[in-house]
Amino acid sequence: MKRDSRLSGVLHVLLHMAEHDGPVTSEVLARAMCTNPVVIRRIMAGLRERGYVRSEKGHRGGWRIARDLSEITLRDVYDALGRPSLFAMGNRNEAPGCLVEQAVNTALDSAFQEAEALLLARLGEVTLAALSAEFHAGLVARRGAPETEIDIENVH
Repeated sequence: MKRDSRLSGVLHVLLHMAEHDGPVTSEVLARAMCTNPVVIRRIMAGLRERGYVRSEKGHRGGWRIARDLSEITLRDVYDALGRPSLFAMGNRNEAPGCLVEQAVNTALDSAFQEAEALLLARLGEVTLAALSAEFHAGLVARRGAPETEIDIENVH
């Protein structure tokens, strides 16, 4: 079963954008996410509607982070993506006639709801600033010195 990796990919490009001093084009972001610029524009439109990014038109245009990283949580980004399904698992039949399957559904539904609530709460606790700090700590450990600007296409 294919996993929905949009949240991971969007967080990736947002952190790259935060390191870039200026707007970043959809084409550059698409390369970083291994996707098409149209997909990036569609995703970024949802983030723009929430005020997390802004776009600049013209020759030197592109996308920029519109808020301080400490004001944007992983939950915010998840919500801006349209709240994609968190789990690949589900009930075999949503309205079973079998009493055994009804019992199974009740147990699974309860577990899924508890797990989703816990996960969403955790996503609400983690900011992009925390991810950025972790990235910078890793960068210093790897290279031995802080960088002033990171090349969006060559950080991996």
